[in-house]
Amino acid sequence: MNEPRWLDQDEMAAWRGFVAASNLLNRRLERQLKEDSGLSHAQYEILVHLSASPGGELRMTELADKLVTSKSGLTYQVTQLEKAGLVGRRSCPSDVRGIFAVLTERGREALRRAAPGHVALVRELLIDVLSREQLAVLAEGLGEVSARLRVDDGA
Repeated sequence: MNEPRWLDQDEMAAWRGFVAASNLLNRRLERQLKEDSGLSHAQYEILVHLSASPGGELRMTELADKLVTSKSGLTYQVTQLEKAGLVGRRSCPSDVRGIFAVLTERGREALRRAAPGHVALVRELLIDVLSREQLAVLAEGLGEVSARLRVDDGA
């Protein structure tokens, strides 16, 4: 068995910084969305992806891939959004097993109300804290990590 490659001081600082920042950021964003709009962060992201897609709809499998979540987790969140009248579902005409999630007008309005506060907090907690150079490095580095993980997951 190979000896593990332990993290050096700089690598450990980067790892710990990433874990702490991502957890704290996620907690604050979740709280803000719940308080301001009654949406979870996952539900907000579903509305964002649907609003950006042609016709405001996506197949559930495609939506799960975009959100990097399980199909069962997505089904739960879409069911909650459907109960609130923010999303509907329709069958795929070319595939009897395929289901589309469809953004309703009420869902568009909920997103319009939630987005300004959410974006303001993202800007306050992350974007405006970093320089343009730091943002570029962060985007490039995390983009590379995401790309490799997607390949490893077969996504």
